[in-house]
Amino acid sequence: MHSTVLLLAADAPAQLLPARQLMAFTLASHIILVPMGVALPFITLLMHYRGIRHNDPTALLLARRWSAVMAVQFAVGVVTGTVLSFEFGLLWPGLMGKWGDVFGIGFGVEAWAFFLEAVLIAVYLYGWRRLKPRTHFLLGLPLPAAALMGAFGILAANSWMNTPRGFSLDSAGNPVDVNIWKAVFTPMFGPQYWHFVVAMMLTAGYVVAGVYAVGWLRGRRDHYHRLGFTVPFTVAAVATPIQFVLGDSIARQVFQKQPVKFAAMEIVWDTDTHMPEYLFGRLHPDGSISGGIKIPQLDSILAGFSPDTKVTGLSSVPASDRPNATQATIAHWAFDLMVVIGSVLVLLALWYALVWWRHRRLPASKWFWRSAACAGVASVVAVECGWVTTEVGRQPWIVYQNMRVAEAVTATRSTTLWIMFGLVIVVYVFVFGAFLAVLLKMRTRWRLADAQQGAGEPGEEPEADTPYGPRSPVPSASGDGRP
Repeated sequence: MHSTVLLLAADAPAQLLPARQLMAFTLASHIILVPMGVALPFITLLMHYRGIRHNDPTALLLARRWSAVMAVQFAVGVVTGTVLSFEFGLLWPGLMGKWGDVFGIGFGVEAWAFFLEAVLIAVYLYGWRRLKPRTHFLLGLPLPAAALMGAFGILAANSWMNTPRGFSLDSAGNPVDVNIWKAVFTPMFGPQYWHFVVAMMLTAGYVVAGVYAVGWLRGRRDHYHRLGFTVPFTVAAVATPIQFVLGDSIARQVFQKQPVKFAAMEIVWDTDTHMPEYLFGRLHPDGSISGGIKIPQLDSILAGFSPDTKVTGLSSVPASDRPNATQATIAHWAFDLMVVIGSVLVLLALWYALVWWRHRRLPASKWFWRSAACAGVASVVAVECGWVTTEVGRQPWIVYQNMRVAEAVTATRSTTLWIMFGLVIVVYVFVFGAFLAVLLKMRTRWRLADAQQGAGEPGEEPEADTPYGPRSPVPSASGDGRP
């Protein structure tokens, strides 16, 4: 077994490792921004609607500030998303050259959604003091739809890579007779798409609410922080149990459609019934498992609702057609960590719901607020784990059972790719550092404006103005209000 693994590693092109590491780094960096890009428009418009419906200036203030964060996040997402788009062609020419005509429609949809979202964000930001309240709100309503359309395109492409459909192969092994509808709506598309969308909703909700939970812990108990916490946290709390059910459903779909990937996720070596469930643990090349918590028969029960359910093992296919022991362990740990985080978030959501149902107030326990402050970071970690499970568990296939990753990689020298990887890391450090600096600057400016307004002084533009209507004149040095 050890000799087989070494042989497979020796056969891999030298550029495979740096190409995979570069793609993994850029994807992991970009996905941090995705929840805010997909779900923050919806949460912002929900707060906006509340402000108009209840004539609440605090809600409108929050919506306006969140829209500014949304724009900055979108700008950074443009950079990281564009890098990913180029990497598909530069790092994986074998994939795009052979299969681009089959699944490339997903990237086209995502590109159109990207441009539409850019226009809609610009209109929404511009309209705060230049449009009537109802008109401004209605013009913002397409924003969540554009964000969901972008997610549709990306998930269509990824689900096709997991369960490729909609084509035939000619005598030379090239795809022909492409059926776009079948290529888009593959067996894994529905489960992946809704699992992803709900994950984005709960992650964005917990991230935004976590900011105000920290403020609450520091003694800021005003209407601004209460509202800033309640709306996004309620969205996340509603989405969390739904996500738990969807997660169970997609795991069962993987069991049926990608049994070898499921075996990697659950580190199952031999095909059998009455399979135990391992919480964490490590798979070795000889099929043995060390560490972790073993729960008898649970894996078969979870997969098919019966201990008699047969679970396919990794050893059922040749070593060249399955993840190796290290890759399986990585996928397994990522999957288990995602499930653990999801379970804890369900408990947090139930805590919140129970207190609200019984007392019609927010929980008073500091432990709740500490947990809420950490929930956003935990959610982002869970999203990262989900993508690790999806991508590492599919190895060695870039197109499941049709093309291996090694067959798709670029012929560029590995040294060049390592240099490129280093440059990307440096650029991303500056990009995300600038992103964080801008957010902190905005936070400081907003706090100063709130403090000035609380003291009865003119606030800093534009926060001190009314949500709609012309801007207040900027005082001149002579104090006559002229520029």
